[in-house]
Amino acid sequence: MAEEEELMTIRATALSLPHNALNDLLSVAVCGRCIFRLFGIPASSSYSSSLLSTSLLRSLLLDEEPPASDSSQQYQGQEPGFCSICLGVLQLAYYNREQDKCENKTLVCDFALEISQLVKREEYNIDGFSLEISLPLIISANEKAIRLYMKKKYGSEGWFQEKFLAEHISVKDALKLSITSSLETLLGVKSGVSSFRIRLTYCHAKASSKLQSTNHSLDNGDDSHVQSRTECTEESSSESDAVIRRTLDSLQDHEFCERFIFPPEKVYEPCSLTFRCYRMPIYIGGRYLKYSRNVSQTCWIIDDERMGEASVEEIISSNVLPICKGDNFKFHAAGREDIDVRMLGSGRPFLVEIQNARHIPTSADIEEIVDKINNSKDKFVMVRNLNLVGSKAWTLMREGEAEKQKQYAALVWISRPLNDKDLQTISSLKDMDILQKTPIRVLHRRSPLERKRIIHWMMVEKIAGSCQYFLLHLCTQAGTYIKEFVHGDLGRTHPSIGSLLGCKAEILQLDVTDVKMDYFN
Repeated sequence: MAEEEELMTIRATALSLPHNALNDLLSVAVCGRCIFRLFGIPASSSYSSSLLSTSLLRSLLLDEEPPASDSSQQYQGQEPGFCSICLGVLQLAYYNREQDKCENKTLVCDFALEISQLVKREEYNIDGFSLEISLPLIISANEKAIRLYMKKKYGSEGWFQEKFLAEHISVKDALKLSITSSLETLLGVKSGVSSFRIRLTYCHAKASSKLQSTNHSLDNGDDSHVQSRTECTEESSSESDAVIRRTLDSLQDHEFCERFIFPPEKVYEPCSLTFRCYRMPIYIGGRYLKYSRNVSQTCWIIDDERMGEASVEEIISSNVLPICKGDNFKFHAAGREDIDVRMLGSGRPFLVEIQNARHIPTSADIEEIVDKINNSKDKFVMVRNLNLVGSKAWTLMREGEAEKQKQYAALVWISRPLNDKDLQTISSLKDMDILQKTPIRVLHRRSPLERKRIIHWMMVEKIAGSCQYFLLHLCTQAGTYIKEFVHGDLGRTHPSIGSLLGCKAEILQLDVTDVKMDYFN
């Protein structure tokens, strides 16, 4: 019953079109879906019907009985060549590079099935999908050529102004209309705005090469952008396509007609097609605490030798990645501490960016990750406030990193006994400006700049039984070099604890005790 209704809809639509123009388009090898597009037929079930074919449209023109639905695939397969506009894209035909053969999925459900099987093989856990389509630029050129061809023949007729010049569906949107419903049924989820993407990339090396040659002649021999390609890839074509598109858009109709064949040549090779499915990055964020003075924040290797016992990045990400079943990860943190500095207190905000995750972690998965990290044998690192967060967290962390305040506890030695005046001098300083040149210890990898930083407050905690050792608690602006603020870095940081107390000062140990950032609390 559904097929009969589809057939009636397609018949009624086709018979409403001017027969001479319809016959003209069929004679220059334009496919059924492209014909409906060109005439401005709006989105309808006709685009997703496997019955919409050139053979059906020809039979309607000849007032013949349409081919039976169970034989339509065989009937259409007998027709040589592919659409002169879409190069077989809307005929669901493509060249399979891996198997070195041409696939002609005349049934929409067969084409959608191939895509859904790819998604299921990759074992993605999805609640929706977004369909992305990349087409070779030659398709746009072909469509313009057909439109100008029809304009030359029928431009003075009323229907041409009404239908051919009206807003119409693009090849991309027509393909989406054709296959989306079947994909939704096969995958059991709806199409829409989604972090999970199904991408179809079409290429046609031979036709694109001809288009490049035409563009080369238009540019008077400037071939700096022209690429010789034996293999067509999205990456290799994007730059040259951008150049060609600008050139085509700048051409007047008469210039276009002088350089392109009207109507376009018949096509006997379809586009090659690459299926790809992927998920946009997901982010798991929280705060980490580091209790070892021999663990770096990220993996640190110098001359093939590992520095430290482990890294925060590896400890956390090695527990996150297997749960999410991602391809890779990136570790982001709100600043960093040196390998010999502990991260205590509330912890440092961080994000693990998981690329192409097959699985979105549940709250139970998050608890499992926390348990594995916090109860590990070495206990180098612990995490808190771990959650699945949105992509805005990355932006908020970067913005907050520049504005945040950080608190420290430093074990300091000075070259003379500490007295009460020293305690008063240090504790009385509020929001003190200091100037710091790039520290000598990082000058080999940082630009030689002078930075203005703020020391918000300081407090001294005496150590029982010692007059030259004390704990310095301080709160500073982000980006302050604490070690250099203590010892002065040979005068490159001023003032420093040494200069304020008028003696030599050295820092023996340093802990970060708080990184203020509300979003990660």
